[in-house]
Amino acid sequence: MLPPSLRAWLGLIATLAALVVVALGVLYAGHSEPGAVDRWIIQPTADSVRPPWRRVALALDFLGAPAGAAALVVAAVTGCLLLRRPRAAVFVVAGVGVTVGTARLLKSLVGRTIHGEDNLSYPSGHTAFATALALVVALLATRRLGLGRTAGTTLVLAAGLVAGAAMGWAQVALGAHYPTDVLGGWCTALAVTPATAWLVDRVADAARRERR
Repeated sequence: MLPPSLRAWLGLIATLAALVVVALGVLYAGHSEPGAVDRWIIQPTADSVRPPWRRVALALDFLGAPAGAAALVVAAVTGCLLLRRPRAAVFVVAGVGVTVGTARLLKSLVGRTIHGEDNLSYPSGHTAFATALALVVALLATRRLGLGRTAGTTLVLAAGLVAGAAMGWAQVALGAHYPTDVLGGWCTALAVTPATAWLVDRVADAARRERR
């Protein structure tokens, strides 16, 4: 699931992303207001987008909500099974599930809120999900197409950037998250998804050796 040619670069990127997640988490722990960076980008607590773009933002937001996210994951898993790639199907579920689970854990640990004490905001779970799913699909495509280090890394990072930027824009535009929440969600996926791919490979390879 994690092509050998990409391991070094993605390992470095995952490490840097994890440092960003921790740094932002420490900086905004317990906060309930936008920071200086958030204010510089946009006022994130006010709906700033109007039709027709508001409908686009709402559609993206739905894809990151439980029902929409589940539909996307089921579609990806079904595609993997139809192609007779059970390990890929496991990676889809594990890559997305571990990333979203990590984001939820970080929300509780950091305790940053928006629109009230019950709305934990850092990191953005919607952004983490969208980025993780895009990374998973890009990694599977890289392996299936046999792409080299440069092409594979470019594809993976481009997919993660586009998906994360689209979902992040929707979350900020709808006032659901601060911009730094979105950055934290994006970096959470960059840190967790490659590590999950490596772990799936190790477990699957170990199980295969035992069967022999």
